[in-house]
Amino acid sequence: MTAPAKQHLIDPEICIRCYTCENTCPIEAITHNDDNVVVDFDKCNYCMDCIPVCPTGSIDEWRVVKTPYSLDDQFGFEELPEQEEFAAGASEESVGLEALDDEMSKLLAEAHAGAGGKAKAPASASKASIGLYNLGKPAEMVVQGNYRLTDDPTHDVRHIILDAGSLPFPVLEGQSIGIIAPGTDDAGKPHLPRLYSISSPRDGERPNFNNLSLTVKREDKGICSNYVCGLAKGDKVQVTGPFGSTFLMPNDSDAKLLMICTGTGSAPFRAFTMRRQRSDPDAKNAMTLVFGARTPQSLPYFGPLNKIPDEQLSKHMVFSRLEGEPKRYVQDELREMEDEVAELLHDPNGYIYICGLRAMEEGVEAAMTSIAESFGEQWHAVRDVMREDGRYHVETY
Repeated sequence: MTAPAKQHLIDPEICIRCYTCENTCPIEAITHNDDNVVVDFDKCNYCMDCIPVCPTGSIDEWRVVKTPYSLDDQFGFEELPEQEEFAAGASEESVGLEALDDEMSKLLAEAHAGAGGKAKAPASASKASIGLYNLGKPAEMVVQGNYRLTDDPTHDVRHIILDAGSLPFPVLEGQSIGIIAPGTDDAGKPHLPRLYSISSPRDGERPNFNNLSLTVKREDKGICSNYVCGLAKGDKVQVTGPFGSTFLMPNDSDAKLLMICTGTGSAPFRAFTMRRQRSDPDAKNAMTLVFGARTPQSLPYFGPLNKIPDEQLSKHMVFSRLEGEPKRYVQDELREMEDEVAELLHDPNGYIYICGLRAMEEGVEAAMTSIAESFGEQWHAVRDVMREDGRYHVETY
């Protein structure tokens, strides 16, 4: 009987094909095809370098196997296989079998421990469509509009509207799509898709139209961001996706949402807010937004956000570069909202969503730790319960 082995796999239903893990892996054990990102069993040395950089937790999957799944097997996955059974059968080498069972148990414990952090979708969320279009068969969309959102000359943020025409392209709030910039990279290979969060609700930027919107910041030397921010009405764009099956909003009118973001991390929350306004316009005190930016001029959607009634969306704008004012960040605002946040943490209908630059995570974690300790609990324990219940979601980049 062959000794079992621990195999590192990636969940294709949760992976958003950002390729961060592939670019991080020091031994090039991670690769991809048009459909999936996978780990080469023969190369992987379990160094775990890829685990903390994954924005979704899809990288933190393990199976104990008799025969490792090949790359071709993994390229064909639409969902992860179940953990296979290891039945203890008759054997002339009973001592060897007992040792094998001990080794298997050890490997299963190690594999299932993982690094933690994988999110679950809210129980009431709609089922997301994943990966309908890929590198080999992208969707072609047409630009309907490109609008600048900010007055800060150093923060050029755009609202891009794409029309899918007659192509079926179902999306949910919180999902992302990939944009393929034309041309090739320095190695002469086609550019990989760049992931952008959808900033419109499921029924379209314009209600009941097959279109969607993105919120994109032009980055210095950013190949795809410069391409997208320079698009003109009528231009055609190659699109992959949709991606993401956990960062979704609950279909529950009683759900209370705390949304924490910086910059273009506001994109999914614009979609959440518009969805709630369209589906339940009479909902009161159910959505809170904590939005951090340098100045009002660099905050996307500043004007439209201020027009939303406070009873529909409680808005907390936080600025770090106001002249003559102390620097304030989202974690500072969360601490001042301690009672409100604590109440939401204990509410089974309370949900927390965090989206934006990865640098914001540490500050938010520190604020949440302080808030949890104020009522005698450990934040990590509270957070893990919320994550398991589909009530805690982080998407940073």
